[in-house]
Amino acid sequence: MLAPGSKGWINKYFDLERRNEFSLEFSVPKGLTRKEYVHLRFLRSGIVFGFPVKRIFANELKDSKWTQNEKLKVLLFESLLLIYLMENSEEPLDPEKFKASLLSFYAEHNASGLSKVFGLFMKETPDERLENILTQRLSVKSKLIEGQYWLGYLSNTFVYLDIVLYRNFLKNRKETLSNYNELANNALVAITMAAYSDDIITDQEKAMFKVFLSSANLKDSEERVAKLRFKHGASLADFSEIAKSNVLFRRFLIDITALTIFVNQERLPEEIQFFNEMCDFLDVPKKEVHNAMTMIENFVLQNSSQMSLLSSRSSYEKLYGSVSKRWIKVLSRNSDKLALELKESKELVQLIRKSTSDELSKEEKELVKSQFMDIVKSMPALAIFMLPGGALLLPLILKIIPDLVPSAFRDNELDDEPQ
Repeated sequence: MLAPGSKGWINKYFDLERRNEFSLEFSVPKGLTRKEYVHLRFLRSGIVFGFPVKRIFANELKDSKWTQNEKLKVLLFESLLLIYLMENSEEPLDPEKFKASLLSFYAEHNASGLSKVFGLFMKETPDERLENILTQRLSVKSKLIEGQYWLGYLSNTFVYLDIVLYRNFLKNRKETLSNYNELANNALVAITMAAYSDDIITDQEKAMFKVFLSSANLKDSEERVAKLRFKHGASLADFSEIAKSNVLFRRFLIDITALTIFVNQERLPEEIQFFNEMCDFLDVPKKEVHNAMTMIENFVLQNSSQMSLLSSRSSYEKLYGSVSKRWIKVLSRNSDKLALELKESKELVQLIRKSTSDELSKEEKELVKSQFMDIVKSMPALAIFMLPGGALLLPLILKIIPDLVPSAFRDNELDDEPQ
C-alpha cells in the first residue's frame, strides 16, 4: 500500500512497480506524434489543470484514503516520470538517476519559493528532500482564495508548469526557458483575455482568476501587475516571446483559455472568435483548433461531478445542452446511416456504455476504436473522430445518440427478446 503523506513513499512507489503491482510501460499509438501523445495523456489525467482525475501509470493502486493533494502529488511525480522515460527511452529506467535528475532540476530552475524550501530541508536525505519539494510545489497563497471553496480543486493548477520546464531541462541539460514566473504571467494573460472576450467579467471568472493567481506564487510586484491587468484587460501584446517557445506550453495556453471560457458553462460567439484568434497567434494548425476546444469541453463534461466549478446540476445541463445541440446537428446529417450501422454494432454500443462507468480492458478499447472508426470513415461530418484523441469523445456521443436515433439504439438494447 502506498501512503503519499508519509516519508519514503517514492521508494515505496518503485518497490511496488518492481513487484508488478503496476507497469511503467507505454507506447505511442499509431497516428499520434510523441508530443500529441504526451499532451493527450496529461490532459486525460487532469494534471494540465491541477485536478487529479487518473494517474499516468499506477491506476491499480487504491487511493480511497488519499487526500486530494496526495493524489495530485503522485500525479505530478508520475507526469515528471513520463517525461523522463520519453526523453531517455533508449535506456532502462534507473530510479536513482531519475530522482537525481529531479533534484538537479528543482535546484536550478527559478520557480518562486524554492530557495526557502532548500533552506528548510538541508539536513534531510535526498529522498526526503525530493518528497518535501513535491509537497511544496502544491502549496498556494490561501489568502487569495479565501471563501472560494467551490474552486478549491483548481487551487494548484500551475503545477503543470513544472512539467513544461522539466521537459526543456532534460532536452538541454540546463534551464534555457525564461523562469517559472514568466510562464505563469503569460498564462495569466491568456486567462484575462479569455475572461474579457465577451466584454462581461462574471463572478465565476473573477474567482477563477484568483485561484490561478494564487497558484502562480508570484512576487508581490508581479502579483500587483497581474491584478491590474485583470482589472483593465489585456491584449496579445502582453504576451512575451516565451508564449510560443514550447509546444507543451502553447497547448497549455490553449487549454486554460478554453477552460476559462467554459467556467460559465457555455461558449458564446465572441468567445469562439477570440479562441480562434488565440490559436492563430500561437500557431496552432487550423485542423487542430476544433479538436482542441472539443477535447477540453469533453474533459469538463466527463469530470463535472468532481470538479467544484461545475458541480451543480444546472451548470452541467447548461454546458451539456450546448454541446448536445451542436453534435445533434452534426450527427443528424448522417442519422439514417448511423442508425443502420448501430443496429449492426450491438457490441460497440455496449462497450461504449460500459466505458462511462468502468475502465475498459486494452482489448475492449481497441475493439471500440476499430469498430467506431469503421463507421465514421464513411461519414465526413464525423471526421473529428479520426483525429488524434478523437476516441475520447465516444462516451459523449453515446449520450447524444439516443436522442437522435432512439429506435436504433433501443434495438441494440434488445437481447433476443420476442418482438
